[in-house]
Amino acid sequence: MKKTQNIQEPTSPKFPSHRGARKTSIDIEKHPCFSKDAKGKYARVHLPVAPKCNIQCNYCKRDNDCVNESRPGVTSKVLSPEQALTYLIKLKEKMPHLSVVGIAGPGDPFANPVETMTTLRLIRKEFPEMILCLSSNGLNVAPYVDELAELEVSHVTITMNALDAEVTKDIYSWVRLDKRGYVGKEGAKVLLEKQLEAIKMLKMYGITVKINTIVVPGINDHLVGDIAKESKELGADLMNAIPLYPVADTPFEDLEEPSAITMREVRAKIAQHIKPMTHCARCRADAVGLLGQDDPEAKKLLSDVAKMTVEVDETRKYVAVASNEGMLVNQHLGEADSLYIYKETPSGYRLVEERRTPPSGTGNNRWEALGKSIDDCRALLVGGIGPSPSSIIGRSGIKIVEMTGLIDDGLDAIYKGKSLKTVKKADVFRCGAECSGSGTGCG
Repeated sequence: MKKTQNIQEPTSPKFPSHRGARKTSIDIEKHPCFSKDAKGKYARVHLPVAPKCNIQCNYCKRDNDCVNESRPGVTSKVLSPEQALTYLIKLKEKMPHLSVVGIAGPGDPFANPVETMTTLRLIRKEFPEMILCLSSNGLNVAPYVDELAELEVSHVTITMNALDAEVTKDIYSWVRLDKRGYVGKEGAKVLLEKQLEAIKMLKMYGITVKINTIVVPGINDHLVGDIAKESKELGADLMNAIPLYPVADTPFEDLEEPSAITMREVRAKIAQHIKPMTHCARCRADAVGLLGQDDPEAKKLLSDVAKMTVEVDETRKYVAVASNEGMLVNQHLGEADSLYIYKETPSGYRLVEERRTPPSGTGNNRWEALGKSIDDCRALLVGGIGPSPSSIIGRSGIKIVEMTGLIDDGLDAIYKGKSLKTVKKADVFRCGAECSGSGTGCG
């Protein structure tokens, strides 16, 4: 009998109910990373749609044009969500045994939440039977757990390397949350707090949680058993201990990789508290094929698709823009009383109308109403946007682009597929900085 997983809604009033939540049974036994029996039968793909990261690990060096290394943090190409869907459709034709789609970088999925959530929505609509999974540092997962459950993301991996700030600070150079940077123990405390919150929330929705721990000699190798115990108490399902892979030009480049004997001892300690994972392949952010046997032909397909211009929905003629004066994309959506609506014509872009946004003060109902009011738009260009409006508006198939710069540059990116060069200012759109609200959320 096949094992299936149905995502159940939590009863806690803290979490909103899922409107239109699917109740599809997904065969989780087809996940080769979580099931040894599936390892040689079913293929997986990591979609490299998340180039940015919100922390800097002392063992990590991200490469977005790398073909020579096989480790997390590297990819040969970065795809847009629409390119990722096209790539997956072509892969599925080539690999009928492809059962799992994951997003694992090359940065962090939730340092790129718009790209990550848009990709997941597109895939779930096209492939309702597909297993969806994510791998994250956990820093910015919590705001998206509700929709992850609605999209039936069944597996989430959280990399947690320590339990206290004194050790954690030695593993990370900096942490960035809500456009604010943290270093040292302060950054470590922020990261740990958010990781624990993410694990608890994911388990409230019945999502399978795996803990990844990078074993760093002399720093956390003696603490892995404690991490395993705490992970089990938080409700995590299994734990994967990964030996440090010294990478050139990183602070840990001169450390030695833990020996096979050390890793056996570490996994024995883990097994005293929680199920250990023993067949990790330390995959790239663009891994594809059977576990440990990446498909070389798929790599060429990835490169070809990365060159393609793929539109979101060409039947939607318009693009909505949040702008203070009609020249620049420079307004936070929560502050926008109206949106400029543009369309492409043979003689250039034309402003069609200035469309009022729903009034504030209604919480998420405001964003549901806004999504309906601009459902003739293929994209929304904003200077800043919070997790709730991004998630709710994005469900209607509208591509959300966070940028600052000329409106015409944003329109070129949407209509012509041109590369978007945008200037970001660190705190301009941080809630509470240029916002009349209280900092507790837009709406």
